Amino acid sequence: MTETPNNSELRRVDDVVWEIPMREGMRVPGRVYADDVLMESLQGDQSLDQVRNVAHLPGIQRYSLAMPDIHFGYGFPIGGVAAFAVDEGVVSPGGVGYDINCGVRLLATDLERSALEGSMKRMVDQLFRDVPSGVGAHGAIQTLSRREMAEVLEQGAGWAVRHGYGRPDDLERTEAHGALPGADPEAVSERAYARGDSQVGTLGSGNHFLEIQVVDQVFDPVAARAYGLFEGQVTVMIHCGSRGFGYQVCDDYLGIMSQAAQRYGIALPDRQLACAPVDSPEGRRYLAAMACAANYAWANRQMIMHLTEEALLRALSMAPRDLNLRLVYDVAHNIAKLEDHTVDGVVRRLCVHRKGATRAFGPGHPEVPEPYRAVGQPVLIPGDMGTASFVCRGSTRAMEQTFGSTCHGAGRVLSRAAALRRAKGRAIDRELAAGGITVRSQGRKTLAEEMPEAYKDVERVVAVMDRAGISPRVARLRPLGVVKG
Repeated sequence: MTETPNNSELRRVDDVVWEIPMREGMRVPGRVYADDVLMESLQGDQSLDQVRNVAHLPGIQRYSLAMPDIHFGYGFPIGGVAAFAVDEGVVSPGGVGYDINCGVRLLATDLERSALEGSMKRMVDQLFRDVPSGVGAHGAIQTLSRREMAEVLEQGAGWAVRHGYGRPDDLERTEAHGALPGADPEAVSERAYARGDSQVGTLGSGNHFLEIQVVDQVFDPVAARAYGLFEGQVTVMIHCGSRGFGYQVCDDYLGIMSQAAQRYGIALPDRQLACAPVDSPEGRRYLAAMACAANYAWANRQMIMHLTEEALLRALSMAPRDLNLRLVYDVAHNIAKLEDHTVDGVVRRLCVHRKGATRAFGPGHPEVPEPYRAVGQPVLIPGDMGTASFVCRGSTRAMEQTFGSTCHGAGRVLSRAAALRRAKGRAIDRELAAGGITVRSQGRKTLAEEMPEAYKDVERVVAVMDRAGISPRVARLRPLGVVKG
């Protein structure tokens, strides 16, 4: 391994893998996936310090990992992955984040791009009317009772399907079948209930979006065929999470975990890494509450899919059989899950934290739906308004090197405040329209905060993981119409 010219501590392992060697307090090395350009942009960035800090936590296995979309976050970096042995490791809310199960759902149609000529504005306007979005948006269904909320928290997407918002086979094409086991509504605060009972079926704000897209390039015809994708096809992508409910769950448990870390004598290099042993009362209770938030997010995306179908049918005056809207897959980006992985030749039960990272299980894994099992799990990596999104696939290499994980998006390079300064005097909606993208938003501020140049080059990020063999590219999706909060 050779040193980089800019940071003598980082060691190059291969073309797109860098290692942060162990130093005092670290239990494992750090591993960063990046090409030369992305690594250069990280020089002096605090997110690399966060990779080092995570490596201090008890029970961590093999490496503290960073994907190429890494940027500074709360405790763990966004784009961070870490796995902890259940019998000796910890669980940390900072390793999941505030927007628990922020994730992506990809929908396919039978339509080709040419069929939408002259219809895009009408479609986007209808979606904007029918899918509630923005800060504090209320859902398209009435406020849920305490009993109904508890059912959502336990059943996840299955609750929505059982109430007529989708089809049973949607659950087969959702990570964890749309519901983590072990969810306990009693582990959730009254404040979280109050924040969540009227937001099921809402898009939210920030980087969340509802996007009409076209498949403009296929890289892997075999995998694309298995996923039901073809060039020129119209698709829809939903990017959102657990709304105020998930935020409150995280907030509630950070204080609990801070006290727990002291009680169990866990030395923390950063108090934002507050944690507790996985198998402790505090650890089990956090996982039970986090599962509730994850299930809420899956129910939310399932509801939005139903609202999207109704809106498109209305806008296009089309019969359901002609649109044939169907779920390709749904993946979580912020979650901690109990999974079995091989470590040093031994299968171990691990608590895998993915914060701004996507599960990428490889071919043959039993948790990959049968139609996709031969090629690997679909991996969904969203762009942002003016940039492409990607469908990739999980791989055997991901199972061997990253606990079945990969990147989740582009990763911010500008804070929201910096993006607002950069956008001053500009009309982002008109700039996007000039590029052939129709956009609707609750306000100009969101468009400015989320403009494409606020993010890294998603093409470069995805190419790194393709070159590493972790999540090979399958197809690129170009945006046509976008709804933002």
